[in-house]
Amino acid sequence: MVKNILHSDALHKVGSGIFESSVHVWQYILETNVYPREHVLLKKLREATIKHYGRKSIMMVPAEEGQLISMLLKMTNAKKTLEVGVFTGFSLLTTALALPEDGQVTAVDVDREPFDKVGSQLIREAGVEHKVNFIHSDATSALEKMVKQGEKFDMVFVDADKTSYKKYHEILMKLVKVGGIIGYDNTLWFGYVAVPDEEVPEYMKVDCSALKELNSFLASDTRIEISQVAIGDGLTLCRRLK
Repeated sequence: MVKNILHSDALHKVGSGIFESSVHVWQYILETNVYPREHVLLKKLREATIKHYGRKSIMMVPAEEGQLISMLLKMTNAKKTLEVGVFTGFSLLTTALALPEDGQVTAVDVDREPFDKVGSQLIREAGVEHKVNFIHSDATSALEKMVKQGEKFDMVFVDADKTSYKKYHEILMKLVKVGGIIGYDNTLWFGYVAVPDEEVPEYMKVDCSALKELNSFLASDTRIEISQVAIGDGLTLCRRLK
């Protein structure tokens, strides 16, 4: 059943967003492609997140999106990556598992508690703790410091406060190498970016407006090429051209 696949009402909300008319296709993808290949510790992390955070677990990167991120990392031979926004660390563990033995993912989050509570133990259990550099800080301060230090990253994944995405983009364009990728999560915002403003729930309007502005901005940014993918509730991939 769909509810068993999605595990909770919180995750079922994703299914009732952009996948409203194709939830059975989504279920098929999970059952036949994603879950059979999911690393055992990613499954444990996914299930632990749902157990500890209930409806709030919707903040976790969906398993099918993690599968895509893992493949992108391997296809691009990424070794040094950056993650803005961590929560319990599902995408962080996904990345650490995909990187080579000498790779490193730098993770930034202002709230370390969910990661310490759920993800950190499983990252140690996976034997990839040495690949993870967690920076407990607000994103802007941490990113600007990295720019001053001359850091460069092969790939960046952003899943943080939506109203700051556009501001982060300008800083991240200085941090990602030419040819590197920036991925912005949630850019379809459960499909609400495509409906009239009056149909957007009040509590989602601020973020929805910010994401619509971001989407328009990225589409016109000649420094990148983009692909907006209808996975999860939207993932926009930007490849830096210059």
